Amino acid sequence: MTQYTWLLVALPLAGAVILLFSGRRADAWGHWLGCAAALGAFGVGVTLLTDMLGRAGVDRAIHQKLFTWIPVGQLQVDVGIQLDQLSMCFVLLISGVGSLIHIYSVAYMADDPDRRRFFGYLNLFLASMLLLVVADNYLVLYVGWEGVGLASYLLIGFWYHKPSAATAAKKAFVMNRVGDAGLALGMLVMFATFGTLSYSGVFNAAFAADRGTLNAVGLLLLLGACAKSAQVPLQAWLGDAMEGPTPVSALIHAATMVTAGVYLIVRSNPLYNLAPGAQLAVVIVGAVTLLLGAFIGCAKDDIKRALAASTMSQIGYMVLAAGLGPAGYAFAIMHLLTHGFFKAGLFLGSGAVIHGMHEEQDMRRYGGLRKALPITFATFGLGYLAIIGVPPFAGYFSKDAIIEAALASGGVRGYVLGGAALVGAGITAFYMTRVMLMTFFGKRRWAPGTHPHEAPGLMTVPMILLAFGSVFAGFLLAYKGTLQHWLEPVVGEHEELTHAVPVWASTSAALGVVIIGIAVAYLMYGRAEIPRVAPLSVSPLTTAARRDAYGDAFNEEVFMRPGAQLTHALVEVDDEGVDGSVNALAALVSSTSNRLRGLQTGFARNYALSMLTGAALVVALILAVKLW
Repeated sequence: MTQYTWLLVALPLAGAVILLFSGRRADAWGHWLGCAAALGAFGVGVTLLTDMLGRAGVDRAIHQKLFTWIPVGQLQVDVGIQLDQLSMCFVLLISGVGSLIHIYSVAYMADDPDRRRFFGYLNLFLASMLLLVVADNYLVLYVGWEGVGLASYLLIGFWYHKPSAATAAKKAFVMNRVGDAGLALGMLVMFATFGTLSYSGVFNAAFAADRGTLNAVGLLLLLGACAKSAQVPLQAWLGDAMEGPTPVSALIHAATMVTAGVYLIVRSNPLYNLAPGAQLAVVIVGAVTLLLGAFIGCAKDDIKRALAASTMSQIGYMVLAAGLGPAGYAFAIMHLLTHGFFKAGLFLGSGAVIHGMHEEQDMRRYGGLRKALPITFATFGLGYLAIIGVPPFAGYFSKDAIIEAALASGGVRGYVLGGAALVGAGITAFYMTRVMLMTFFGKRRWAPGTHPHEAPGLMTVPMILLAFGSVFAGFLLAYKGTLQHWLEPVVGEHEELTHAVPVWASTSAALGVVIIGIAVAYLMYGRAEIPRVAPLSVSPLTTAARRDAYGDAFNEEVFMRPGAQLTHALVEVDDEGVDGSVNALAALVSSTSNRLRGLQTGFARNYALSMLTGAALVVALILAVKLW
């Protein structure tokens, strides 16, 4: 079966090509083709997993060369596939959760006249992300990386007739180009240093490289990861990405785009293990982002934007864990996988709520929906328990492991990182409880004429399956170190750190802050009446959270305005300097030619007089020279 590994990418890519180029004649069946392509990729992934489990651990990785792409001098790049334990985790997550989102979308987009095009973009998204995680070198990874950026632009701006959607798509595209530039520069440094872009070549040569070079490469790769995974300082696009259809939000946040940065860091673990400066930067970015995302989520009234801020925070946990090195790589992937289940379930649940509330997204106009939407309430509730880390739900096992690893990382750093992770867990419990209370409990705050109704079966079945993952995935991955042992051939042996704080104490602290977060949210939103319109007079912290911690304002003042001024100055230099000098020379030539042209009268007598005068001057000059 290993010779058919290429089908992982080929099936959704073929689906995208057919759907996007077949025209309106495919409208009647295009959505089913899109689902079949995604399910086919998942089936191939499961078959390859079965084959992989049948081999010894050291022989499980598959390396397959498809064709030679760039044979130019020292730059020899093959389009090759590397399917190992790490990429297999992503293949199953992307294709499995992606397939459920495809099925959900059949009903969610049923009334959209461009549903075929939507499924074509979904297939393109899956194909690009699968290529990214099965590539055996950085250049092929970069192709998938750019494909993900293109597909996200198309999907976020799918309803391009809405100015907000078109603006959000452009914003995501531009901010991700900043990260892409970092990844591209990192690849250039790699090739200049190691003479290759293949994983094996780069990692084997890294041991002999200068530490400064490795830190530079690690920081450039981190810049790329920050953009794709919406980490500080390139996080501002994620909230606006909610302008796309809800299945897009689920796909971006749970199974594809935002996980790409975490994959890049963990895949490049041999480089980061040798670059302590870059590794420290990864830890700092993760810790800051998990707190910033949680803070922003506390004041969002749009249900999708609240979940988007949550994604930013949860990816911060993963990046923090990846920055801990061998002690955290496995936990980063564990949280990524559990997050894939409960976050996809939460987003699809929010889509079901929006569907039942006739496209209303403001939670202040919800309330009391648990009886009107019982299946959505149950599945959303299980995802809620998983994300806040209540045992024995999935998020408890992965997030608690990250908190323990952060506390055990040593010294003041360990207490700072562990403290940040604990505070983030408490804030997560607060804002997610706020979402639950405002949506499913309390008095009905519906607009007149609203009749909430449960979603159809094609939407609820994927939600139910994801809810099972929210309940059981964490236990299955953590049981006797299953995931740690599975990933050892790729990320090295899991490093057990000496715990400065007893495990029972850190676990108790984590549960304690979760309980505090729930209690505070209940006091603020469970007992008090929630107005249908957000109050205008609020604290400065609430205002800051509503405005995404002034991320857009910061970018505008620090980057956009100086950039615009620099561009204006360069235009002035071009207009007045470059163009001005060229125009001055042209004017000089023109005026000189106009004057010289006056000498050409067309009369023979004038020319004869000129010749006589010239000859006289020459004779006079010769005589003067001789006499002198």
